[in-house]
Amino acid sequence: MNKKELLKIWLHEEEIAHIKGWDFSHINGKYDEEHDLPWNYEKIVRQYLTPEMKLLDIDTGGGEFLLSLHHPYYNLAATEYYQPNVELCRKKLLPLGIDFQKADGRHKLPFQDQNFDIVINRHGNYNSKEIYRILKKRGIFITEQVGAENDRKLVELLLNDVPDIPFPDQYLKIAQEIFENAGFSVIEADEVFRPIKFWDVGALVWFARIIEWEFPNFHVKDCLENLYHAQEILERNGVIEGKIHRFLLVVKKC
Repeated sequence: MNKKELLKIWLHEEEIAHIKGWDFSHINGKYDEEHDLPWNYEKIVRQYLTPEMKLLDIDTGGGEFLLSLHHPYYNLAATEYYQPNVELCRKKLLPLGIDFQKADGRHKLPFQDQNFDIVINRHGNYNSKEIYRILKKRGIFITEQVGAENDRKLVELLLNDVPDIPFPDQYLKIAQEIFENAGFSVIEADEVFRPIKFWDVGALVWFARIIEWEFPNFHVKDCLENLYHAQEILERNGVIEGKIHRFLLVVKKC
């Protein structure tokens, strides 16, 4: 495939790079990540969750994971702040009787003190003091987080000017200290670096446009020579590989 044909494909991927919820199905089969984490977030949540518990999912995306738990709707609550997802959740979750609220996980949450048995958060924002406030005594908080060094090799591959790490405090050790200082005890904790692989540069373009906070100011035409270089790597090695950074933390309110 010549450069003109590649450019046309990449520009198309850039143009259509929009999602509702957290749906990466557009690039299924063209990339791979998170298949070999040493923990399973869903299994861990189910390990602590029982039907009578009240559960809150902070930064729920489109509510996909929350609904997959098949927990009684009257015992579910969720927050989301990204406006397209807010509209999606209002249409999807509210008719089911789920207590959905627009809220930024970093700030005060619109729930009463000691309201929840369990709070979960996957790849979202949180505030340890607010989580402490809304959890019942001995309540559980479970989070899987994207670490500070996530996708840095891919960022360096695509961008002309590599930015500073956008969330420099996203390390397990720092998160543990924050929660311990807020009045929690640590039950489980783990941190890993694992491969992320792409078998299509167009999929990488789409991915970079979606994860715009990691790839700021990425545009195909501005980064064209870097994309051609990525294509050369793909043709030579059969894959473009980077590293993801993840950590898991499960804590209990003392």
